[in-house]
Amino acid sequence: MPSFTFEPIHVDAGCGARLSRFHTPRGSIDLPAFMPVGTLATVKGIDVDQLRQTGTQIVLGNTYHLALRPGEDVVAALGGLHAFMGWDGPILTDSGGFQLYSLARMTQVTEQEVIFRSHIDGRPMVLSPERAVEIQQRLGSDVAMALDHVVGLPNRPDVIRDAMERTVRWARRCRDAADRADQALFGIVQGGLDPDMRTQCARRLVEMDLPGYAIGGLSVGETPAEMYAALDATTPALPVDRPRYLMGVGRPEDLLEAIRRGVDLFDCVIPTRNGRNAMAFTDQGRLRLRNLQFERDSTPLEIGCPCAACRRSRGYLRHLFMAGEMLGPILLSIHNVTYYQRLLAAARIAIAEDRFEAFRLEKLRGWGH
Repeated sequence: MPSFTFEPIHVDAGCGARLSRFHTPRGSIDLPAFMPVGTLATVKGIDVDQLRQTGTQIVLGNTYHLALRPGEDVVAALGGLHAFMGWDGPILTDSGGFQLYSLARMTQVTEQEVIFRSHIDGRPMVLSPERAVEIQQRLGSDVAMALDHVVGLPNRPDVIRDAMERTVRWARRCRDAADRADQALFGIVQGGLDPDMRTQCARRLVEMDLPGYAIGGLSVGETPAEMYAALDATTPALPVDRPRYLMGVGRPEDLLEAIRRGVDLFDCVIPTRNGRNAMAFTDQGRLRLRNLQFERDSTPLEIGCPCAACRRSRGYLRHLFMAGEMLGPILLSIHNVTYYQRLLAAARIAIAEDRFEAFRLEKLRGWGH
């Protein structure tokens, strides 16, 4: 079997939801799947052994942040990203393109490269398509992302088109620079909320015959309905025999909406960020544990959840946050990642049984939608 193989298994009879498997040199990923965000070679507050227990199959790291601290040379000297963080499963690294949006005030974009001002100490950092590939090859991730140009929404059509065209040109340069056989390069579709631009970008990237394709430039200011419309335009233009990755999304309801449109892979900081802020995901909606109503609540966050947090009471977890104990954010982060992984595992079963739409509607009702 080749190093990277996409194995289609089943498409739900009632929608576009896909059950599949992506084989990599470090293991296979059952899709649809959620990647916890480990920007700096760690999913905040969760050790890799705990992460495995959540059901996580693949994690995400970030090129921009790791190149600044500790530096890709340090990571390489310590055996590469897998050995560095102690995770032996697949790793995907983002290229740094999102930081063009999130750090826009500290960034200068030219056709050749991006010049950042480090958010740590203000030092300049140059990131070209070739440099983004070089860093990711030094890190040794299993999946590398092409450098793309992300802009916020809403925006002027000329700004969105310029970023889309540059993304295509940069993807070609990334493809030409990539030479690690054990690393798959994914292209990223841009084009804002314009269906024609999205379709055009997707088709031009597909011509490059890359191992996978991501949908980028969403969850950057648009409404959920606008994001779903952009997915409606984009996924039909992507090949059925490659994984489809929606970057930076999102809420549980967003994942299910994207899955029914044929998306396979996701990442987002929401489960861990919300966990650090005393918010837990459950099938009955979100629990804000600092609320007084949980002070004497002896029930677990969710009956049937196997995570470490659910072996304690809601009252105890609230106490940890009110007392400023670091265990609180750790336990809720573990619970939220476990919740996302349980949700995606249940979605895979629902797709296999041709009942994904009923599954989605049941979850939405539980969440109060």
